[in-house]
Amino acid sequence: MDASTSIETHHEPHGHDAAHEHHELGWWRKYIFSTDHKVIGIQYGLCGLVFLFFGFCLMMMMRWQLAYPGQAMPVIGKWLPHIFGAGTMPDGKMTPDFYNSLGAMHGTIMIFAGVVPLAFAAFGNFVVPLQIGAPDMTFPKVNAASFWAFAVGGVIMMISFFVPGGAAKSGWTSYTPLAAFSDTGPGHNPVFNGQTLWLIGFIFLISSSLLGAINFITTIIQLRAKGLTWMRLPFFVWAQFVTAFLLLLAFPPLEAAIVMQLMDRVAHTSFFLPAGLVVNGAPVSISGGGSPLLWQHLFWFLGHPEVYVLILPAFGIVAEILANNSRKPLWGYKSLVFSVLVIGFLSFIVWAHHMWLTGMGSAVSAFFQTTTLLISIPSVIILSAFFISLWGGSIRFTVPMLFATAFLPMFGIGGLTGIPLAFNSADLYLHDTYYIIAHFHYIVAPGTIFGLFAGIYYWFPKATGRKMNDFWGKVHFWPTLICMNVIFLPMFLQGMAGMHRRWYDGGQGWTVANEHTIWGLTGFQWNQPISWAAWIMGLAQIPFIINFFWSIKRGEKVNDNPWEATTLEWTAPSPPPHGNFIHTPVAYRGPYEYSLPGSERDYTMQNEPVAPAERTRRKPPAEPVLV
Repeated sequence: MDASTSIETHHEPHGHDAAHEHHELGWWRKYIFSTDHKVIGIQYGLCGLVFLFFGFCLMMMMRWQLAYPGQAMPVIGKWLPHIFGAGTMPDGKMTPDFYNSLGAMHGTIMIFAGVVPLAFAAFGNFVVPLQIGAPDMTFPKVNAASFWAFAVGGVIMMISFFVPGGAAKSGWTSYTPLAAFSDTGPGHNPVFNGQTLWLIGFIFLISSSLLGAINFITTIIQLRAKGLTWMRLPFFVWAQFVTAFLLLLAFPPLEAAIVMQLMDRVAHTSFFLPAGLVVNGAPVSISGGGSPLLWQHLFWFLGHPEVYVLILPAFGIVAEILANNSRKPLWGYKSLVFSVLVIGFLSFIVWAHHMWLTGMGSAVSAFFQTTTLLISIPSVIILSAFFISLWGGSIRFTVPMLFATAFLPMFGIGGLTGIPLAFNSADLYLHDTYYIIAHFHYIVAPGTIFGLFAGIYYWFPKATGRKMNDFWGKVHFWPTLICMNVIFLPMFLQGMAGMHRRWYDGGQGWTVANEHTIWGLTGFQWNQPISWAAWIMGLAQIPFIINFFWSIKRGEKVNDNPWEATTLEWTAPSPPPHGNFIHTPVAYRGPYEYSLPGSERDYTMQNEPVAPAERTRRKPPAEPVLV
């Protein structure tokens, strides 16, 4: 059905009108144990932001050790042993084991307890049903179960900091055989130890994502409003749809692998343990026959689609904001849709580029090098379409637009610097150096997280009926943008100088990194300005936190469509009631009808019928008849 098709219908009061058909729920049932997709989305969002901040704090502690190795941490150093245990920071000085725990938990919490719940579950839960004109998710109770599984998994991860021996120390990838023997032996409980709790918490986090993915797929297929055909869906819905399939197909192999690693730890199986292992000078009595490489394959089969689980929702958010603030339709809408579908397919056949050092044969490595290069093509198409969408637009630099436009070059840097890593010959030298840290974080930190900030500022009025303060939004944006680049850009140079990403002392004794100066500093010396930029960026988040909570009650009141947007969520009241819409929405046109020729306004909402005159304007000119 094309955009010019008219649908004859009339609006009726929605069947889920809370005032007439639902009794008033109590506070606990309404805000804590709710099945309303909007409340669950807000729950995911608040918890995701808390985990993001906590994971960021772990990194800021690591940055002290990297900048000033072996020195006592000022101010809070004397208090941290009372929180994390006496063996973690004696006299305020970080131990190598505690540094490893911070590294492992920083990666795990930021990705699986922070960005994924915020990007996929929070924005998806709140926005997707509104954008498709649905009253709720298809399975509201499954939706609630998804959030509570996430909450339990997050709590278990937090508990692991306070058991004997501390949190997991085997990296966020939990490679075996190290992960099978970490936190075992005298002084460690068989279950209540960091590594085992990491595995158990992960099972809950994965189960949460699987429940959410099933719900999203079903909702988008089954509950679209009348007239909302597939090619009338907002691009954000397409991004969430593909993301849900990535989670549904990629997480089960990892969940199976985690259960197997858990059995290797507590039931003495050997799924990932080969024969002939020697630990602490003594041979290990196991049946053998396991393969450490099997864990890597199962982990990275999720690990690479996971990158797109992080970035695709950000693509969707940025698309909505670019179209709205350039006041023109997205360029190449269909090319964007097909690009995310191609990314979804290719992301499942590139995982082994994380494993070049495992010694795979030339035929297999050639296949994965080729697919890795191919997957960059749809990403470039999406990024190019976003840039072209800005061309000739009447751009409004609102706070959401600042974050959305900053996303574009930041993601571009992250993507371009990943191309050398597609080749095993280059990756041989760059693998596990700070180059990898810089590449990945340019995609996820100034990339995805900028998209998430843009979405928070953009949809905050829909969730609360109030707008966040623009001045403090800009105070939040500019230091964050500058510090992001001061943190991660020098890491490319550190990595090419040979600095390893997991060195506890920051590589101060590594001659390759210290004999050569980069812009006047050695590789190790760069750790100090990088760390200072990280701490300043931490301070720059304070205006956002204050602005966020202050605006919930004190922010400027706005109407239902303060951004003058076109998609269906802006036809609902702000904040939306139970059932979302006062009248059943009907879609008559595409999602980005901005600046239509002959229109009185520069935006035309999806629920506005197509007038006969407009249909005439849209009709293509007749082809000339050859006589």
